[in-house]
Amino acid sequence: MIQETCTRIEELEDYWTSEIRARHARRNKIRDIDDMLNQFEMLNLADEQLIPGDLRHRVAAFIRAEDHPLHGRNPVDVSIPDWMEALYDVQDGLMIRFPDDID
Repeated sequence: MIQETCTRIEELEDYWTSEIRARHARRNKIRDIDDMLNQFEMLNLADEQLIPGDLRHRVAAFIRAEDHPLHGRNPVDVSIPDWMEALYDVQDGLMIRFPDDID
């Protein structure tokens, strides 16, 4: 009986440890997305058409890691609105859904 309880406690600890790690990873990705979206929005407000190389490389690597369909295009040929749309797509997939959410 005690061994079963100890085993169950260990299982629950492992579960919650992995759950916390997953939540932190998701939260960090959402923060990264928010930061990139903010930079793109600043470019939009300034009527800039050129994307700084560091931002372009960062968003391209992020989109590639998330396996978004946009990653197949040449990053130089992707417009600011297209990058933003891809980031919103990824962000939407990271949001927690609840059973009573209406689509």
